[in-house]
Amino acid sequence: MDRPICFFSDYGYTDDFAGVCRAVIARLAPDVRVIDVTHGLPERDVLAGAVVLRNTLPYMPDKAVILAVVDPGVGGPRRPVALRSHGDRLFVGPDNGLLMHAVDLDGGADVAHELSNQELWLTPLSATFHGRDIFAPVAARLASGLSLESVGAAVAGDQLDRIDLPDPMRHRDGLTAIAVLVDRFGNVALNVRARDLEKARLTQTVELITGGERYHARVARTFASVRVSDIVVLIDSYGQASVAVSNGSAAEVLGLDAGAEIRLRRLG
Repeated sequence: MDRPICFFSDYGYTDDFAGVCRAVIARLAPDVRVIDVTHGLPERDVLAGAVVLRNTLPYMPDKAVILAVVDPGVGGPRRPVALRSHGDRLFVGPDNGLLMHAVDLDGGADVAHELSNQELWLTPLSATFHGRDIFAPVAARLASGLSLESVGAAVAGDQLDRIDLPDPMRHRDGLTAIAVLVDRFGNVALNVRARDLEKARLTQTVELITGGERYHARVARTFASVRVSDIVVLIDSYGQASVAVSNGSAAEVLGLDAGAEIRLRRLG
């Protein structure tokens, strides 16, 4: 039985990049279902892409092929790889840390292979579009039944690249967090979980310090529990603490981008 392909990328929705990858898949595996999870991953932001893959993995179909492309090192020394997790999903993408948080959540890597079998690639090979010429055709063939061992040489699990998601830094009166992802509504996800807020006793009103500015924010469960335009810290749908503005954009109000440092300080 064919595996569905769940396709993630930073290709965007304006250019033809994601569409031509889908067309390659359709030519090689016309019966395979492709789920476009998102092509709006932050451009060239491997950590943000890794967080999205990890967060969404529990909602992906069993035995899916996870095709993920955030590849600022395309054409360089990073390897193209395919992995099978102990949860029996297949992962296809660049070996730059993008895949591994999701793989670990799915039981860890069972086996991994470099995509070194050039017979599976499109020709001529572009130096800048491996999504079309390597990742999409390999994902299509794996989804339609090709054995993982056929894609190329085996790679030891400890040789796969990983990217760290830093823990928040604890202080006597709170913690310092990093913005890891900004969504299209301007909500800013932090490297903080509910338990981190509880341990730091950040449960009511807090002070946010970022970019030399200070803001008061409510810690709340929902947008409905605060007034329009209030700054709020809440637990988002993936269990991460996020800074948001009710009916507004926290990214704009607080001037936040992915990678920004935010101090959350307990008041009172």
